Amino acid sequence: MAKPRGLGRGLKSLLGDDLTLAVMPDKSNGITEIELCKLQAGKYQPRTAMEQEKLQELADSIREQGVISPIIIRPIAADKYEIIAGERRFRASQLAGKESIPAIIRDFDDKTALAVALIENMQREDLNVMEEALGVKRLIEEFGFTHEDAAKAIGRSRPATSNLLRLLNLAAPVQKMLSEGKIEMGHARALLSLQPAEQILAANEIVNQGSSVRQAEKLVAGWGAKAESKKTVKSKPEKTRDDVILEEKLSDALGAPVSINVGRQGKGQILISFSDLDDMQSIIDKLMPAEKRGAVRGVEG
Repeated sequence: MAKPRGLGRGLKSLLGDDLTLAVMPDKSNGITEIELCKLQAGKYQPRTAMEQEKLQELADSIREQGVISPIIIRPIAADKYEIIAGERRFRASQLAGKESIPAIIRDFDDKTALAVALIENMQREDLNVMEEALGVKRLIEEFGFTHEDAAKAIGRSRPATSNLLRLLNLAAPVQKMLSEGKIEMGHARALLSLQPAEQILAANEIVNQGSSVRQAEKLVAGWGAKAESKKTVKSKPEKTRDDVILEEKLSDALGAPVSINVGRQGKGQILISFSDLDDMQSIIDKLMPAEKRGAVRGVEG
């Protein structure tokens, strides 16, 4: 069994001495049976989805053994409470046909409510990495946590927290694959170096081939090499000294700016610029003998 992560000094500074009780309550301390009809889902719930099959399994367990670990709630109105931690137990209790649930009431402000909801779920290992990343982002953006404070609050190192937040830069379909467990965090971190469209293609290839993280890293390195190769092919070659000299001679002869663009295979363009129709006519006169100009005018007429 995985060892639970520490809560971190950041959260302890928010909750003080009630930290352990708030997040890992002891059944001997302040537990109250609350009717389910008096509860509402928490607005700071970090979980974005609940698997119906697992929810039903929990409901079956609650029907037989009851709710072992109390949920954490806060008052929001007369005889009305918001769930801070334990929404899954609340929903399963509804499925099990229960009328009440054991709860610990805490008068948390919004900042503490989100922190407790996030930590409690992470300690239970109930969140996927994308849900954790979104939770940390909310701590930073909505409640002014620094990256250092957020790292302490969730019991992670600063680099680990930064890596978690970087996952939010993945293309949405890739984030979904990570949430659903189709790819691992190691795969996702490798994909971050690619452009969004490439991330999706590479992620699908990883899933279809059942690639390991090491294989994914090699795949991404190959994509990067291809991209650099395309950039090199598409980039225009620098003009040679001969090209520049020829441009100057043609410009002098025609009395107009001339640009020569030569591709890697010898193909290219000679561009002659003019400022108005009179300027264009002057260039034509210099390029075409008088008899040919007359023949062209005759055809056009």
